Amino acid sequence: MTSTETELLCYKCTKNLSLSANSKISRQEECPHCYANLHCCKMCHFYDSTAYNECKEPMANRVLDKEKANFCDFFKLGTGGSGGETKDSLVDNANSLFKD
Repeated sequence: MTSTETELLCYKCTKNLSLSANSKISRQEECPHCYANLHCCKMCHFYDSTAYNECKEPMANRVLDKEKANFCDFFKLGTGGSGGETKDSLVDNANSLFKD
């Protein structure tokens, strides 16, 4: 890996994937460590949990489940490990606000 390449991490287990950012992956590709889908929103370069529909690509169709494999034509492999917090961690954080 050269100094200009970034390390690609699985969004789910955050382990290193032996892929580069310009790698082409199939819709069925899975993480070799946790078997999470890799051709999903959370592994896409355009994924942004703060953007409208959680996607920075304005022409992309809406995808409801960001962790499932999809057929998005705009998919571009991204860093994954920095995709934001999971639904479970967000719910846990919200619930902790209301504890006595």
